[in-house]
Amino acid sequence: MRKAQVDRRRFIKASSGAAAVAIISGLPACGNNDVSPSEFRYGVASGDPLTDRVILWTHAKIADSTTAVGLTWQVSSDANFASLVQSGRLMATADTGFTAKVDATGLSAGSSYFFRFIDDAGVVSPVGQTRTLPKSDVSSVKLAVFSCSLYSEGFFNAYEAAAKSDAQYAVHLGDYIYEYASDPAKYGNADAVKLDRVIAPANEIVTLDDYRTRYAKYRSDPDLRAVHAKMPFITIWDDHESANNAWVGGAENHKATQGDWNTRKANAAKAYHEWMPIRTDASGNLLKIYRRFDFGSLMTLHMLDTRIEGRDQQYDGFGDADQGVTRYLTALATGSDATHRMMSVAQQTWLVDGIKSSTASWQVLGNQTIMTRMWFPGNVIQAQNNYFASPTKANQDAVTKAIGDFLTAKFTRFAAGPAALSASQQGLLDTKTNPRIPYNLDAWDGYPLQREAIFQSAKSAGKKLVTISGDSHNGWFGNLTTLAGEKIGWEFAGTSVTSTGFESAGLGGLGPQLDGSMFTAQVGNAAIGAGLGLIDDLVYTDTSRRGYLLLTVSASSVKGEFVFVDTVKSKTYATSVGKTVTVQNNGTVVVA
Repeated sequence: MRKAQVDRRRFIKASSGAAAVAIISGLPACGNNDVSPSEFRYGVASGDPLTDRVILWTHAKIADSTTAVGLTWQVSSDANFASLVQSGRLMATADTGFTAKVDATGLSAGSSYFFRFIDDAGVVSPVGQTRTLPKSDVSSVKLAVFSCSLYSEGFFNAYEAAAKSDAQYAVHLGDYIYEYASDPAKYGNADAVKLDRVIAPANEIVTLDDYRTRYAKYRSDPDLRAVHAKMPFITIWDDHESANNAWVGGAENHKATQGDWNTRKANAAKAYHEWMPIRTDASGNLLKIYRRFDFGSLMTLHMLDTRIEGRDQQYDGFGDADQGVTRYLTALATGSDATHRMMSVAQQTWLVDGIKSSTASWQVLGNQTIMTRMWFPGNVIQAQNNYFASPTKANQDAVTKAIGDFLTAKFTRFAAGPAALSASQQGLLDTKTNPRIPYNLDAWDGYPLQREAIFQSAKSAGKKLVTISGDSHNGWFGNLTTLAGEKIGWEFAGTSVTSTGFESAGLGGLGPQLDGSMFTAQVGNAAIGAGLGLIDDLVYTDTSRRGYLLLTVSASSVKGEFVFVDTVKSKTYATSVGKTVTVQNNGTVVVA
């Protein structure tokens, strides 16, 4: 597809940042000369749309004052606010870090609206656009799907590109912020000073004020403000909203010197609910964020928390070069990890019941981490681990040979049949002598039996299952298969907004080996989705580019366009679509 050059003109009309804020004269009962004007420096946002309501959000503060700010909110069917649909009052107070949000009810299903806030001094916020969910028949819906936006790594070009697209709703699958400090020697900060993207606060965030300050720094970005002002967001957190590789009882990036984990987790959750346009659970429990959204008869979107609500601590060492293979296979064969959970029993029951009771055409899981079985051949994993332990030229060559031997065996079987395989090639393809091993035990591969239970439930319900995922910083499309190899659904995993992918480890060109597309030169499109790559269930991958996923859902298909930006290091960039993957309702997959 020909690249479309994108300029960096800011979205500075009614939906931009503080530059668009003005004092409005002539607003009846609004202006008050005795009230100090506030600032709406972080713009506006909306989220968690339902058929009759949507959350409206802003931040309003009077300079350095701790005085509460009185606000009027308005929803209109037109951009000039000549036809008000709903309005009301709320306060921005120090208790919520001067954020304010309201559940605007009484709206019409499947309708677009404009909204704004006005303080008691007559200062008007930027204007936002939002929409409710459709109630019944609708031909299609279009979602912009994001994940993994590291501020210090580069510019949020993907957000700007999505704001200019025809997406109707945004879904953010987590790592909206990162917790790391601004040390130039640490992850993601190498170009921060040069790009003027140094994060705040400078320290790793632990306290409530730390998390609030970090969200404020992110929301100071004009591209993030623009996309929030353009469409409603449906969000979940991943680990970096609290700390890397978080689970119920801790995190890889939480140290004893940083205090109690539950306190830090509570700080992270409170700041998240303050700064994100999310509807807090009726119980008041800030740690319960799994919820669902019905888009008419097209799809039910089940937003999961597979991070801190019920996750057991991640396995460690299954991929090592000695006994890791044996331990992992034993766990699978004996069911010894049946109680090793990615989510609580309560959430799993909620999910399965929701899938079974939904009458929508598609069941879509909004999920943090990769659900596809990303299992590498054991000979490759062991060669890689030998190289990591001793990075010699000989061990590097051994990795290359292990990959080449396995892929050659696969292609030989595909092109000439099993009879053409040598004895050594037969051994490489036999999962008993060369078992498949997951590379990332923080993903669903580390919790295979709970994943299997969910898959079996979806299968028994006869529902069409699609997952959308983030976390990995790469673009993927794969088949969801049971442990017996039966396909029961599909996964679209979008790349990151800015966070680096495999290219940061020198593996940006690995995609064709992973998904088997390297063989298109020999057999054309027959290689696509034929399982010829290192990962059996992988159909398409991009391991080197940043961007977002544009997902279009209709009764007949789910189409994912992998939209990439050619750089995050410059404010001048181009967009392109890597591949468009379409899942038809008869199960046929088309990659174009």
